[in-house]
Amino acid sequence: MKKERMVGTRLPLELLSELELIEDVEQSDRSTTVRRLLSKAIRQWKFDHYVRLYGEGKLTMARAAREAGVSLWEMMDYARTAKIPAQYDLEDLQRDVGMIYGSLNQQSICKK
Repeated sequence: MKKERMVGTRLPLELLSELELIEDVEQSDRSTTVRRLLSKAIRQWKFDHYVRLYGEGKLTMARAAREAGVSLWEMMDYARTAKIPAQYDLEDLQRDVGMIYGSLNQQSICKK
């Protein structure tokens, strides 16, 4: 099975002019330029889409990062830049602190 497939599309003349400008500046052929631009656009769309779902409380930050194909730190930074409020409340903090204390207690028991 081929790893690539041909995709065709019609472009408005203004967009075609912009594409030709990029080709000239980047010294690349049309296919390479379109692939590069489309790849960047898809990555940006994923960031936007999954950070929005995180902001709506539909995904955790870790899941949003995984679905977008980026690191947790990249997604956290993007969410901060996009001014998406953290989906982390007092109950989450209490649960995490309890887990930390539980882990510390386990470690002290093992050392005895």
